[in-house]
Amino acid sequence: MNENLLEQFKEYLLTTKSRKSDKVRLSQNSAVSYFNKIKGVLKQAFKDGYLQIDLNAKVESIKTEETRREFVTIEELNALAKTPFKNEVMKRAALFSALTGLAFKEIQNLTWGDISFTKDSGYNIISKRQKTHRDNYLPISSQAYSFTNGKTDPNDMDKIEKVFQGLKYSAYVNKELQRWVKDAGIDKDITFHCFRHTFATLQLFNGTDIYTVSKMLGHKNLSTTQIYAKVVDQSKRIAADKIKLELD
Repeated sequence: MNENLLEQFKEYLLTTKSRKSDKVRLSQNSAVSYFNKIKGVLKQAFKDGYLQIDLNAKVESIKTEETRREFVTIEELNALAKTPFKNEVMKRAALFSALTGLAFKEIQNLTWGDISFTKDSGYNIISKRQKTHRDNYLPISSQAYSFTNGKTDPNDMDKIEKVFQGLKYSAYVNKELQRWVKDAGIDKDITFHCFRHTFATLQLFNGTDIYTVSKMLGHKNLSTTQIYAKVVDQSKRIAADKIKLELD
């Protein structure tokens, strides 16, 4: 293991084909993810004394490529809420994601024991921080909770039962979701993860500070959340340029 080998592996990741299709190159951000895992192992190996040289520090990371974060506007979200979708649990989960910022897996694994309610603090989703093992509370609105179809007090539900029973995701389900989006009159390439993007973008549009949004999304670094801020700034610029006077 040396710097030259790591540089060769970096070059391989940046030029190799994706395992999903031999006609498509592995995306740069996937390469970033794979290479960062190697760097993380090397960093820990040096820290634990298995390596005499800090190879992680000697080799630069692959630069992350900014990607477009697609989202739906509040008007489009309201249109989706009013548009029928035969996959009822998927519709509820998608709208729940847009109102909470939770990703698909988090929603799929959510149990009634993960949700608390008090008159003072309202509804909260409770999760454990992996490092500290302390409870982490994510406040959610009563409207978001209504999409769970649960009783008013989640304590009256079976704690080990999944909140969104039968929720599954596949290529077929994704096509169903895109058909629902089209039926709502939305001409965008929307996947389930876009509803998490929608939560972040709409929060920033409505004046929530970026630090709070970052915490609600569970981001480790504020820089990850700043991508959404750029989307908001761009949208504001487009909106500002729409008003023009005919001065000629």
